[in-house]
Amino acid sequence: MPAGLPYPALVANHAGIWIDAVPVSRGEAIRRAADTPHLLLNAAVTASRLGYPELSGMDLLELFAFVHPARFVVPTTGGLARVLDLPVPGDGAAESGFLRDAAALLLDRLGAADWRERHGAYGIAQALGRLRWSWGSEVARRIKAPERPERTVFTTLPKWEDAPPRAKPRDVAVADGEVDARLDRMLGIGAERREGQRAYARAAAHAFRPRSLASAPNVALIEAGTGIGKTLGYLAPATLWAETAQGTVWLSTYTKALQRQLDHETARAYDPTVKAAKVVVRKGRENYLCLLNLEDAVQGGFAGRPAIFAQLAARWAEYSRDGDMVGGDLPGWLMTLFGRPAFAALTDRRGECVYAGCPHYRTCFIERSTRASIHADLVIANHALVMINAVRGRAEGAAMTRIVFDEGHHLFDAADATFAVALTGNEAIEVRRWILGPEKTARGRRRGLSARLSDLISYDTEGALALEEASRAARALPADGWGARLVAGIADGPVELLLAAVRAQVFARAADRPGHSEAGYSLETEVAEVQPAVVEAAEGAAQALEALSRPLAALEARLVAVLDDAPDWLDGAARARVEGAAAGLRLRCQTLGSWVGLLARLGGPADADFIDWFAVDRIEGRELDVGVHRHWLDPTRPLAKAVFEPAHGVVVTSATLRARTAVRASAGNSAANGADSGAPDDDWRTSELRTGVTHLALPPQRFAVDSPFDYATNARVLIVTDIKRGDIPALATAYRRLIEAADGGTLGLFTAIARLRAVHARIADPLAKAGFPLYAQHVDPIDTGTLVDIFRAEPRASLIGTDALRDGVDVPGQSLRLVVMEGVPWPRPTVLHAARRAAFGGAAYDDLVTAGRLAQAFGRLIRRADDRGTFVLIGPAVPSRLLTAFPAGTRIDRVGIDDAVAAVSDSQHIAAPVD
Repeated sequence: MPAGLPYPALVANHAGIWIDAVPVSRGEAIRRAADTPHLLLNAAVTASRLGYPELSGMDLLELFAFVHPARFVVPTTGGLARVLDLPVPGDGAAESGFLRDAAALLLDRLGAADWRERHGAYGIAQALGRLRWSWGSEVARRIKAPERPERTVFTTLPKWEDAPPRAKPRDVAVADGEVDARLDRMLGIGAERREGQRAYARAAAHAFRPRSLASAPNVALIEAGTGIGKTLGYLAPATLWAETAQGTVWLSTYTKALQRQLDHETARAYDPTVKAAKVVVRKGRENYLCLLNLEDAVQGGFAGRPAIFAQLAARWAEYSRDGDMVGGDLPGWLMTLFGRPAFAALTDRRGECVYAGCPHYRTCFIERSTRASIHADLVIANHALVMINAVRGRAEGAAMTRIVFDEGHHLFDAADATFAVALTGNEAIEVRRWILGPEKTARGRRRGLSARLSDLISYDTEGALALEEASRAARALPADGWGARLVAGIADGPVELLLAAVRAQVFARAADRPGHSEAGYSLETEVAEVQPAVVEAAEGAAQALEALSRPLAALEARLVAVLDDAPDWLDGAARARVEGAAAGLRLRCQTLGSWVGLLARLGGPADADFIDWFAVDRIEGRELDVGVHRHWLDPTRPLAKAVFEPAHGVVVTSATLRARTAVRASAGNSAANGADSGAPDDDWRTSELRTGVTHLALPPQRFAVDSPFDYATNARVLIVTDIKRGDIPALATAYRRLIEAADGGTLGLFTAIARLRAVHARIADPLAKAGFPLYAQHVDPIDTGTLVDIFRAEPRASLIGTDALRDGVDVPGQSLRLVVMEGVPWPRPTVLHAARRAAFGGAAYDDLVTAGRLAQAFGRLIRRADDRGTFVLIGPAVPSRLLTAFPAGTRIDRVGIDDAVAAVSDSQHIAAPVD
């Protein structure tokens, strides 16, 4: 054991438990860990493996976060070894020695002359020592006091500067020859020139032509098979137009993974010295570190483990690229180690920003990103942010005249979430807290509306009265403990009474069958034949909401009046603060208005444009929320109105944009052997309906280019027919055998969390003992992004999960060579789906949604031309009409599990070897 590190090393995984390379029992490990601090790697995962949630110790991930803030590392022994340039340990016993070697190396770096992250470390180390951080004493005695006092993160961050609004983009058109030349430049000398990619780029250029009709953008619907290179395909005309027209192009994705990929790809278009000014990554405000919240946290607002996290966050903030806490350069595994509440408390999740009233306004990460967008060529955002900005009538600094929607097959779902309305207990209590502040003494600086606006309206009698009236009216909203009161039958206040009545109707009509796989989970019932108690309660709740909306609207009007008749003190910063406060009030009034409109429906006729239902949200029998929900029957209508019509050009692109009507043989040998009775009937009409372009004045330009990959040679689909649905032991055995046959490298997809957990419980230990680590979403205490990072880095590992792993996961190469899906991913029979099914084609709508999910799941398998893999779908009666979801030419066989295992095993002998 190295001198100065008198700590035993504890390793626990499904293959066994070791302390200092000696195998021990679970009970012995728990006993010794409770008495003595141990070296650990990822305490949360180790605690889960031991079944000992109270485990604490010397976690090397926390030490790494201190020594190398804002630096990426996969949180496994292999990942840490590669970053530290140490040999990867071969087994669990060897990991014990590795933990000691890694800890010693990290601690030695604190005294190294070339340690790049030295600034700020001494002061934070002293603070962490006072908080009794497990590494505090070891770190403090290795860092020398600086010769002069260090500046804190609050004074080291650069200040943003005001800039004039950007001029309207010029009306220019990009020529095909120019697009080809730009694409060639991005590809580089000697790169392969693919005609499919060139044709794609020219098709995308249609959206960058001047608009010919008001409220009628030039829309390009483009489907590009995997491997075409669509990212560079649309970046070529986008960057060319941005440079020529002096305008901004918004690139919108559905997943954070694609946002990161896009940011990486833009390096081909811009020199590193100018990329930071030309490309800006944007997310919602709730993703970024709030410096005011951080200041409060490090000055005593947090206690215990959250206080340690706050200090590590302050350390990270000084070195972060942009302050993005969700999907940025803050390690995702820190949330696992310290808990989601600590993360949430450092962001602006409740709209409490005081803008120019904040002492850190000029260094704010959010404001800096917003202002950087003004003169950027490319803004990499996400569907939700683009839609929300459009609804609010602003793009926070950059007009959205040109938009590229990548992952366009998700536009329908993104619009569905954005334009929905929900009056629930959790939503209502957030409005109450936004107005009144926290009910009880709480960690953090959260304050009510009066505290945030007191200085702005202190001179204004009418504003002060409106604020006082709003505070009184807000007490009609649910308060802390509302859920328990509903269960106990003692609801208090008009909105709680409504929620209680809604809950009673849901339990009276929704099915919750004991023993059913979904028992104990969420319940819902349509808004039909509403009980009198609900109607009566809705009237009282609507009156209370209107009574709250009136003073908030009056207060907004007073702030707008300040802007219109500017007093002497209203400089640029103060104006920004007033505008921000007015915008926040306007948004809350819109929310209240939508709630009142929703309640008006309960006692009257249905509105054919909307779908309304009551719901009780639960997980494993624990109630989380209760409320009334409203979604558009066709959410692309508001999407077209709010987002498309104001734009001048829009690209909607995806690898799976079109629907393909099934024309395969229904059940005979030809289908069993993968042969078609005819070619798929490609349906552009469905893609137009699902993206909303049918609501526009001009038709879109359509373009499709197939994948260049040789699916007939490199991929195979196996449909396992001899495992009955619901037979968990047989399903678990099938997964274990398939993973072993593939030598790991398996992505397992489930349609229900309960089945995922049941299978994981049966196979994790035997697989680990055989040398195949298994990671699981909804089981392992690791965020989804980090799970994918681990899976990508460990070729013998496997990963199982649900929807989040079906879409947007990019794992090329040998780390992913088998995808197993435990059943046909039919849509859940919800009230919402039933209404849309009836409106959009019945069974054909089910097939459309299901085939899209199958296509996306299959798309995880082959990401590069040299990838090889097998897709296994477990289902005794998979309809042949769904098989057109797979690329043309792909071999499809219906087999038993024994033959499937043999086929997967055989495919490994001709695939590239695993390192």
